[in-house]
Amino acid sequence: MTDRPSPNRANGKGDGRDGGGRFAPGWRGGPGNPHAAAVGRLRSALLKEVGPDDIRAVIRALVEKAKTGDVPAIRELLDRTLGRSVEADLIERLEELEAQVAAKVPGRALL
Repeated sequence: MTDRPSPNRANGKGDGRDGGGRFAPGWRGGPGNPHAAAVGRLRSALLKEVGPDDIRAVIRALVEKAKTGDVPAIRELLDRTLGRSVEADLIERLEELEAQVAAKVPGRALL
C-alpha cells in the first residue's frame, strides 16, 4: 500500500483529482499561477521607477483632459473619485433598505 491514496480516475487523467474534479485527499493542489512571479517582478520594477511626483503629474494630466470635455477622462476621474455609478447606486439602495428595516423593527439602529 502506498502513502498517498489513489484518486478515482473517473476524469481519465490520473492527476490526483476525483470524479468531481476536486483534489483527492493526500494530493496537493495545482501549481498556482505560472505568471505570478513574473508579474510580481514587473510590478516591483514599476514601483521603483514611479514616485509620488509622477503619480501627481498623471493625475493633473487626467484632470486637465477631463476639463476639456474628454469623456473617457471624465469617466475615469469620476469613477476613481466618486466610485462607479453602479456602486454608488447600490450603496444608496442598501441605505434605503436599512432605513426600511429599521422602521419595521423596533429598537434596530442604523449602522
